[in-house]
Amino acid sequence: MPDVELVLRSTRVITPEGTRAASVAVAGGTVTAVLPHDAPVPAGARLEDLRDDVLLPGLVDTHVHVNDPGRTEWEGFWTATRAAAAGGITTLIDMPLNSLPPTTTVDHLRVKRKTAADKAHIDVGFWGGALPDNTADLRPLHEAGVFGFKAFLSPSGVDEFPHLDDDRLARALREIASFDGLLIVHAEDPRQLDGAPQRGGPRYADFLASRPRRAEDTAIARLLEQARRFDARVHVLHLSSADALPLIAEAKADGVRVTVETCPHYLTLTAEEVPDGASEFKCCPPIREAANQDLLWQALADGTIDCVVTDHSPSTADLKTDDFATAWGGISGLQLSLPAVWTEARRRGHTLEDVVRWTSTRTAELAGLDARKGAVAPGHDADFAVLAPDETFTVDPAALQHRNRVTAYAGRTLHGVVRSTWLRGERVLAGGEFTAPKGRLLTRP
Repeated sequence: MPDVELVLRSTRVITPEGTRAASVAVAGGTVTAVLPHDAPVPAGARLEDLRDDVLLPGLVDTHVHVNDPGRTEWEGFWTATRAAAAGGITTLIDMPLNSLPPTTTVDHLRVKRKTAADKAHIDVGFWGGALPDNTADLRPLHEAGVFGFKAFLSPSGVDEFPHLDDDRLARALREIASFDGLLIVHAEDPRQLDGAPQRGGPRYADFLASRPRRAEDTAIARLLEQARRFDARVHVLHLSSADALPLIAEAKADGVRVTVETCPHYLTLTAEEVPDGASEFKCCPPIREAANQDLLWQALADGTIDCVVTDHSPSTADLKTDDFATAWGGISGLQLSLPAVWTEARRRGHTLEDVVRWTSTRTAELAGLDARKGAVAPGHDADFAVLAPDETFTVDPAALQHRNRVTAYAGRTLHGVVRSTWLRGERVLAGGEFTAPKGRLLTRP
């Protein structure tokens, strides 16, 4: 075992066994031991005394749209990974759209990896895409190291990434199940969307009516039926409809291999507070009512919802018009995910350990990275966030690191200041200052 190079000491370290005062020993970028708080510092090791700030495992965000290459004016690996690091995220997995080309062939994956290689401030992995015409590409992408495959059951919003109808969903799932891959799904039913009122304009109530809960509920039911049929692993992306929770809970109890995520904006923002014309709040599926939000929190607490991810989906500011029908749908949340979720979680009586479980431990498990990520434990990468959980700050868009500083959180006061972020035992952010990029490109274990 290499000699200990670094010891991080805190009165509050979040470990798999709970929160305790500890000294965390690091060598070769890996946690080698979690020791008593007053353990002697090994000869030659550097001590970082964090005092009462909380040392927690770096967050693992499995739902990020970096859009690079092709739509780099919307976002890019340099800016997205800086924003992630500023929010305590040390690993992200990039969605196969809205980049050009989308990550739907091995050649396209190579383009994406080459683009990201020297720009990543944190570790980066990649999802592949499942399209109507690329079934033959799925196994090669799996063998090339993508973490799974993203599919839409309704139009995606970009022409180069068409959705799967029932027959194509079955074909993709059959193929993915043959190598025990994972299909992650944007679940809204196009027939339900087509039947909903489509008024357009600045009224948020009209937009909300255009994306009804039943569109999610119907699509999730279809997905679960197919997952049962093929004994396939499926994951429901960005759940916003609480009406689908009983169906999901029943499927889990029946042994269907399904996991579910929701997002900070569904947990912290409500339809009642969205101003008309404020399309920085637009996302699909939409932010719903406060009563619906309460049920999402209950489902997180009981395990029906497994994890929380950002679905960071930025665009240029000009695409965020005051017409909800035509404005780009996506919320930029990388930098603010941890404080936003923690602020609401603490108000509802949840602990920081709960937040770590939802945003780091379970997301690492979803990606199959839990042998190295998602825990402060021996053998894991020394990826950490250092958080002052009781300090507050007011969100200033000018202080954000993502490329287009549009945010639904502007002016909000949040709890939880990220003091520093560490990647494999090296500090990549401290005091608002970043090092040169140190991230690695990850492949499925």
